[in-house]
Amino acid sequence: MTNRIFSIPLITIILILLTGRASAQLLPVDTLKTDSLKNGMVKPAQIETANSYDVGDLIKKILHKKPGTKKPSGITVIPNIASNPTIGSQVGIKAVAGRKLGTDPNTLMSVAATSASVTTKGIIYFYINHNVYSNGNRWNLQGNLVVAKSVTPDFGLGISNAASDNSGDKILSNPQRKGRVLHSMYYNFREKVYKEILPHLFVGAGVSFEIRRNIEDRLSATDSTPYNIYSDRYGFNRDHYSSNGLLLNVQYTSRDNQNRAYKGFYADAGIRINQGWLGSSKNALLFTEDLRKYISLSHRRPEHVIAFWNWGSYLLSGALPYLELPGTARDGSFRSGRGYKSAYFKSTQFNYSEIEYRFPITNNGFLSGVAFYNLQTANDSWGTRLFEQWQAGYGGGLRILFNKQTRTNLCLDYAFGNYNSRGFFLNLNETF
Repeated sequence: MTNRIFSIPLITIILILLTGRASAQLLPVDTLKTDSLKNGMVKPAQIETANSYDVGDLIKKILHKKPGTKKPSGITVIPNIASNPTIGSQVGIKAVAGRKLGTDPNTLMSVAATSASVTTKGIIYFYINHNVYSNGNRWNLQGNLVVAKSVTPDFGLGISNAASDNSGDKILSNPQRKGRVLHSMYYNFREKVYKEILPHLFVGAGVSFEIRRNIEDRLSATDSTPYNIYSDRYGFNRDHYSSNGLLLNVQYTSRDNQNRAYKGFYADAGIRINQGWLGSSKNALLFTEDLRKYISLSHRRPEHVIAFWNWGSYLLSGALPYLELPGTARDGSFRSGRGYKSAYFKSTQFNYSEIEYRFPITNNGFLSGVAFYNLQTANDSWGTRLFEQWQAGYGGGLRILFNKQTRTNLCLDYAFGNYNSRGFFLNLNETF
């Protein structure tokens, strides 16, 4: 998303209170027979699901509903209530769905999500995204659609290394990380189609259209803002722009689950080619890489996981609009940089790394936790090179199992960064 915001679903507060009251009854009896396990009649995923306890089970317990024969749903729906000084108060709804398509047992899970929300300051945000694997993983479709009356925080260019000479560069560097806000209408359509050429290995191509209209800084009393200086310097219209391009990617994935992996590896590398004939305001060539590794630390409790993530995006030639530069939470899922707001650091060269330890709290999997640490680095036009200066973030969080069929967790994290940056972050599914 364009904005990184506080987000606290009302149902979460209720469930946390109820969890303490019902904790003594949260361990379900395992009804799987020992001989079935020895003979391999039951798959590991079925064992995990049978021993897990999710929000649906809790609600049935509270309402005294008897277990039925209805097949469990792979859809999770929650209210989305949020508030912060930038957007005001927000209300909306969020849904995540997941299922395997076809009959091939090796088919990876397909997932999709959607959300619609409105705020007291007139901000409206709607998105749909999907990651779909056909039967046997022959094809993979990834994409999203976003329509937003948006508010985007702005904290300048670079990694907060102060410029010393040029007055424009001094404003762009913004070493004190003074926050500004840019209002705009934002539209994004992205679709990539991958074809499996070897087991777990895909090649793909697609298009991405990112369009902003009616861009305004309604609060700054001066014309000399980072956005205006950058736009004038690189020839972008201050009021509007388009960043439209072709996408070419190579992907490898061996994760055991797309929502919450216990083991496996994920890698995606690609180039983006922005072209004027597609309506892009400027031509540009961008390279992006996304690497993730998951290591389970226990055979008996596979939820003990060390997860590693590295994401980088590098402008090779041309120019990108200011608000589309690589930076904090500008990865494909907009999840990087817990501890900072979206685009807190950004530049033409950006790299992000994170390590997270995931661990169970209750034996039935209903509650689990995480601890994480991340690092960001970026270049700038006044002499700082990539990997020369770093900004750190760290924190921890609680996980509530919302849907055991799809391993969908409700993720509540509190994170800290530099410059007194901190915040509460909430999502469905893991950060990476």
